[in-house]
Amino acid sequence: MKNKILSVVIFTTLLLAETNVQAASFIDNQTVDSNKVWTIKFNSEVIFDDLTKGSILVSDSKGNKVNSGVQIGDNSKEIKVTAPEGGYLPGEKYTLNLGKNIHSKEGKKLQNESQIHFSIQSRSSNKFLDTKIKSGNLSTDYNIDQVLKDIDKFQLNTLNIPVTIKIEDLTSSNMTVDKESEERAISLIKELKGKNINIILEPYPWIANGSESETKWKPDNINTFFWNWKTNVLKELIDKILVPYNIDVLNIGSSFTNMEYAEGYWCDTIDYVRSYYNGLVTYRTSWWYKNEDYQSKLNNKMFSKLDFISIAAYFELTDKQSNIDTYTVEELVKAIESTESYTRRQNVKKQIEKLHEAWGKPIFFGELGFPKINKASAEPWNPNQDDILNEVEQANCFEAYKKEFENESWLLGISIFAIGENSSDKRYYPSEQSALIIKNWYSK
Repeated sequence: MKNKILSVVIFTTLLLAETNVQAASFIDNQTVDSNKVWTIKFNSEVIFDDLTKGSILVSDSKGNKVNSGVQIGDNSKEIKVTAPEGGYLPGEKYTLNLGKNIHSKEGKKLQNESQIHFSIQSRSSNKFLDTKIKSGNLSTDYNIDQVLKDIDKFQLNTLNIPVTIKIEDLTSSNMTVDKESEERAISLIKELKGKNINIILEPYPWIANGSESETKWKPDNINTFFWNWKTNVLKELIDKILVPYNIDVLNIGSSFTNMEYAEGYWCDTIDYVRSYYNGLVTYRTSWWYKNEDYQSKLNNKMFSKLDFISIAAYFELTDKQSNIDTYTVEELVKAIESTESYTRRQNVKKQIEKLHEAWGKPIFFGELGFPKINKASAEPWNPNQDDILNEVEQANCFEAYKKEFENESWLLGISIFAIGENSSDKRYYPSEQSALIIKNWYSK
């Protein structure tokens, strides 16, 4: 498939027979992701003691033992071998060794040692990460015919497709996948077949019938939330859409401001996803202005396990109390490097670049949008701060971001918020002036 990592998740089955333990056949010499998680399945319960753990190790091409992790899987019939912290080295070759002392509850041991040889993809081997991405976030009520028109209108090479996740209220730890939204996503994906469009799939929180934002979501039980998000949401999307339709990227979450601190849970979630899905994994973090929020992103190990870092880029650039309704491109460029809002003087560009340097990951503007109203640059996240239509302000905001970021090597690309439905109430749908700017972005 286009722009696809060459790894395949293989569940190596070791048969614990009545007489002895036999190793079943498996696919050898795979090229996999640097954060690959191997899941070894058994047909009987395994004793997960020091003897078993000591019989499972990863070595590099020189025979040196790698500090990978060995842990029990979702049940006692599975063992997972996780990548070392920071991942395997790109381009390096490794061997997963399964020794004879792996033993069952009945005391049966592996009859013969087994080895799985694998290589780690180099960064340059993944075309998605080597290509500037120009995507569009779809409104949750997108129209498939309009989506196909917008691909051509904005000259997109990627789409961010949402699947609505129903959530009762802001304290709920439970959620369900909206089946109608899931089926509509599948229908769109089928329409895109053969059109050379990359796909980012996103579970989209639909809280209190869409009346509440995911940035305010604070589940009453963090353990229950992560368990349900992994098993009821991400696993279903993997089984129903991502694997069957060979989807390029899974966005595992978006602007979960009140849950982002739980880096251990997120790292576990990423490992869980990678054990079932071979594509790229990202998470879209929210914009920030407080230094403590920014520092938490610089220190959150979750970002080290992603293939690229997505940002919802609704940074407050200008002063909403200003008498200026339409800022020039030059004024907005200056504001990106020193924000006017509450005289914060935040250097948005430098902070984003530092986030890239801290984790060594490409940056992706997973949401870049501005409402078509006065002072859109003051609170880009707020479509209701003014009722006066202003298409020029929106276009100038897009042009300023284009000037500041288009040529930066560490920026993977952009996703325009929001397309696929252009009725009059869609304040974020790009104006004709904005459409021209977006069309020319990455057109060289």
